[in-house]
Amino acid sequence: MASSEDTAATVTATAKKEALGWMEWLRGWFYLACEMLFQRIMASHLQNPMPLPPLNDLTCIITGSTSGIGRETARQMAESGAHVVMAVRNTKVAHELIRKWQDEWSGRGLPLNIEVMELDLLSLASVVRFSEAWNARSGPLHVLINNAGIFSIGEPQKFSKDGYEEHMQVNHLAPALLSVLLLPSLIRGSPSRIVNVNSIMHQVGFVDPEDMNVVSGKRKFTSLVGYSSSKLAQVMFSSVLHKKLPAEAGVSVICVSPGIVQTNVARDLPSIVQAGYRLIPYFIFSAEEGSRSSLFAASDPQIPEYCEMLKADEWPVCAFISQDCRPTNPSEEAHNVETASKVWEKTLQMVGLPLDAVEKLIEGEDVKCKYEAHVD
Repeated sequence: MASSEDTAATVTATAKKEALGWMEWLRGWFYLACEMLFQRIMASHLQNPMPLPPLNDLTCIITGSTSGIGRETARQMAESGAHVVMAVRNTKVAHELIRKWQDEWSGRGLPLNIEVMELDLLSLASVVRFSEAWNARSGPLHVLINNAGIFSIGEPQKFSKDGYEEHMQVNHLAPALLSVLLLPSLIRGSPSRIVNVNSIMHQVGFVDPEDMNVVSGKRKFTSLVGYSSSKLAQVMFSSVLHKKLPAEAGVSVICVSPGIVQTNVARDLPSIVQAGYRLIPYFIFSAEEGSRSSLFAASDPQIPEYCEMLKADEWPVCAFISQDCRPTNPSEEAHNVETASKVWEKTLQMVGLPLDAVEKLIEGEDVKCKYEAHVD
């Protein structure tokens, strides 16, 4: 018969974690403060703009590429010769940008190879349509940069037409669905990469796989909770995907932190915080500076080798590149393998994919998503 001590130990061991421990929470905010104050010093060895190797043979899809970091990433990769696909909600703005870039680039080399495809991450049906249209080309995809994201600071909780909290859908669910559905094209483009633009804010995030919409009442929803949770979920999902992809598939999975960047997110900040942004421009990266970690992860030749080394060592998390373009460790909570596995399963369930979707796609089989038949 088990003693009371044994029973207590069992209860403790199996107790469900419902929030970050206070030490984890403080550590996360410490890392955030350090990044704010010292990111420019830590990244002082980097050139701006970041010099890129010739990318003439590369095809790259970049989400959210009409503003901020995504815009700079798309422009610089195109100027280095890559075939860039701007996957955006506002196609008119994208076409206007391309005309502007072409005019500025005129006379400096070959015309920029950029095209526009419509993609709305607030609609999972849109993600499916985009993926089907791209895969139907039967061409290779070398780099997928999941750049688009939202941080609706101070806004009340909102849900997409699919029924999911908007931060979770745009920052995690939709990019996860896109990454999985584009695996056939990424495998054709092997060696290829999935680059997820993450955030230092994942350090203060916590994910309850049974309450990813934050509606149970166990936690009060704030935009900070929504954003940080979605970014942590992205790291966890990426880590499981990284381990599930065999070496022969030739697909690397990387998360990157762009640093604290002056982008369109700042326009939604409270006026007092916006004033702080203007008072401390030295500490805040421009969008061009913030794009460096994405560009590094997308183009550095040592990235695939680094990812395979992590896989061989059975490291619990995927590659994570910091704002100074160096490998770093994501949060302690991101190393929680049990939670990551549950986030993986819950994510596939939420986006309407079978649990063996990745295995089937690697074997060349078709995978059906429940959002295929939906009409926006």
